[in-house]
Amino acid sequence: MPSLFARPRPPAERVGPGYVNNTTAGSFFRLPPRDAAMTETCMITMTRKLALLAALGLAAGAGTGYAPPTEAAQVAVGVTIGVPPPPPRYVRVPPPRVGYVWAPGYWRWDHRRHRHVWVAGYWVHARPGYRYVPEHWVHRRGGWYFRPGHWVR
Repeated sequence: MPSLFARPRPPAERVGPGYVNNTTAGSFFRLPPRDAAMTETCMITMTRKLALLAALGLAAGAGTGYAPPTEAAQVAVGVTIGVPPPPPRYVRVPPPRVGYVWAPGYWRWDHRRHRHVWVAGYWVHARPGYRYVPEHWVHRRGGWYFRPGHWVR
């Protein structure tokens, strides 16, 4: 019994060197014999090239192993604005949680609204041997510069 998901086979008169199977469209179309032979040769050549490329990729990947980086790279993106942040809001700190450090809320600059927006405090996973420095604004000669929260030894 044929499978319900089997594709219908093309009629016998549509199979031959003059036809190219367009499986994505699920149809067959007729090409002139010269172009059909050239297309078939190109398809075979492309298949061989892709198979060779896949084999080389697997062989190259098998010879190399994963080595974790010795030090994590840190990238900093800064925002400098001319408007000083409002004074910080003082809110009640929730009860301590084991294994976490409380990061207090801070003012974030919203470039769409062109004003500071308050971001509520949150818990950060503690890192043994490190101290968490929360987000804060620093005044420099060009204006106010935002420093994201980070860990220091």
